[in-house]
Order: sequence, then structure tokens, then C-alpha cells
Amino acid sequence: MRLRTVLASTAAALTAATCLTAAGPATAGPATASAHRGGSCSPSVTLDGFSDALDKTEFHGTFVGNVSALAVDRDGSLAALSDRSSLFGLDARTLAPRSVIALADEHGAELDSEGLAVDRDGTRLVTSETEPSVRRYSRDGRVLERLPVPSALLVAPAGRATANLTFEGLTLLPGGHTLLAAMESAISGDSPDIVRFQTWRRAPGAPFTPAAQYGYRTDAGLGVPEVQATGDGRLLVLERGFTAGVGNTVRLYLADPRRATDTGGTENLTGQRGVRLITKTLLADLADCPSLGATAKQPQPNPLLDNIEAMAVTGRDHGTLRTLLASDDNQNPAQTTRFYRLRIRLPH
Repeated sequence: MRLRTVLASTAAALTAATCLTAAGPATAGPATASAHRGGSCSPSVTLDGFSDALDKTEFHGTFVGNVSALAVDRDGSLAALSDRSSLFGLDARTLAPRSVIALADEHGAELDSEGLAVDRDGTRLVTSETEPSVRRYSRDGRVLERLPVPSALLVAPAGRATANLTFEGLTLLPGGHTLLAAMESAISGDSPDIVRFQTWRRAPGAPFTPAAQYGYRTDAGLGVPEVQATGDGRLLVLERGFTAGVGNTVRLYLADPRRATDTGGTENLTGQRGVRLITKTLLADLADCPSLGATAKQPQPNPLLDNIEAMAVTGRDHGTLRTLLASDDNQNPAQTTRFYRLRIRLPH
């Protein structure tokens, strides 16, 4: 189904639902269109629409959900990563599933797969929160390479990270020579609101090796589920949290690591003098977006919100980024797999 757009109509929604069903054995719910117009979330961010078409569906016997990351593939289609070790290919326009492959580690064990980047040769770079790790996969799901990870970022007792709070975001920076992964939460010894962003660099024809590391200060009580390169050296950063009985907080920031201190040799990040953290500027609190007729299955400050965890820049147009977000439903009846289309105007 198409995203609910500014000019959505019942006829258009029914047509999109037909496209989705025709793609294969994906079971989609009834197509319902919003009569509400898209609108502004902030001066910098516009919500064009959303879709719940893939919520609680299956494709070739695999549950379509648990979406933890998105990336644009080399052919313009979308790659959608499930944290249950599945990688889906989606139609970029309709979101219809086209393919699915299972991922595993070198021993055939499932991953807690969270971050995704498609390299220039079409191979997939995928993070897992288990160790954490970054692996390179072929298009058919074979492990090709495992990148080294600094010991402090490993899960305790091997390192200082907390299980299930490690590499969530992954992105390739302009030129494809630098890969950046974002920790979801702080490691022990660091201030609880400072998370580490780790990079790897490669020379032409050489593999990625660990490079600079940076500190990023989150808003109180929030973590980092995703990062995406903007194309000019800056980053889009999602911050997210959840409060029972209240719902999700999801904020979108523009972050600039270009003048930040390399903290790879700093044992404890506590906001000390002499360490320049990544600077950030709020683009939008997504609770301020128009709801567009969305409904929530549990309390939310805005019924549009859910557990938003995935993000991809799908196009660029004169300083505006076309961006797709998706929520991770955790295969939970009280949560929704929802896709959101945004337009983001970057400040200079």
C-alpha cells in the first residue's frame, strides 16, 4: 500500500493495497485512506504520509515486522532489516515485499540485527547487538567479513557495554570511505547521557579498520536507535524513549561530528572540559507532527507515534532530504509496524 499522502483517496488506497497483495503471499489488512492533509511537524520537517499496510503481515512464511533498519539498495529498491535475522527487499513506492533472506553469524546462529548499510558494491553491512558486531554479507546472505570492534564497546564482561544497548545505527559517510555505528546507550564509566559513535575507515581496495570515535549527548532518558548521513558530513540522529502509560518520545536531530574530539583514547566520557562532543540541533519532536488520522494501540502523546527505530534518506532535492522512517512492532499486538515519509529541510 502507498503511504497515506496529501491527496490520498479511498480509490488510491484500494489500488495500492492491490499492488501489495499482488507482490506475493503478504497478508495486508484493509486499505484505509486518510482524508487529512499532510503537514508540518516543525519549520524543518514535513510529514507527507504514513502506512500501516505491512503491520502483522507475512511474506513467504516470514513475519514482516520487527523493522530495525532501512537502506536504499543499488537498484533504488528498499532493504528493510528485521532484528529477528531477516532482510527484506521492498518496493520503494508501494512498500510491497519482493524478497526475503535469512541472516546468521559465522556459526549459523541468529542475530540481534539492528543496523544496515548497503555498500557501493551491493554487499550489506549489518550490526548485531549481541556482541556487538559488524558483518558484511553478500546479497544472498553469506558472511563475507567481520569488522574489528574496540574492546570497550563489547558487551560486559568482555567490554563495558550493556547487552541490547549497543550498535543500533549504521551509515556510510559521503564517499564511502567511512562507516559509522551509533551505540544506543552509554557504556559503563561514561555519563549516562553520552553515547559513543564509532567509525571505521578504509583506503581504496583495503578493508575497514577502526578509526575515530566521538561522544554524543542524548536528551535525558532517550537512546539512539538510528543515524543516517546527510551527504554533507553531518548526520540525522533519531533519539527515542518509552514511558509506560505515556508512550514514545521520538526526536529527530541534525548532528555535526566534524569538529568533535576523537574520544577513542578517552576512558570515561563525563562531559569533561577539553572534550568536544558532537553538536546537535533539534529538527522536530515527532509528537508535534499532524496525526493524519492515525490510531494507536496503546497510550501515545500523538497516535501517530510508535516504536520508531529505522530511518533511510531516500532522495535529495536542493537541500531537502526525502526520508523514510519505520517502527519496530516487536511482534507485539500492542505495537504497529508503521512507515512514515518525511521531507527534511536542512539548516545551513
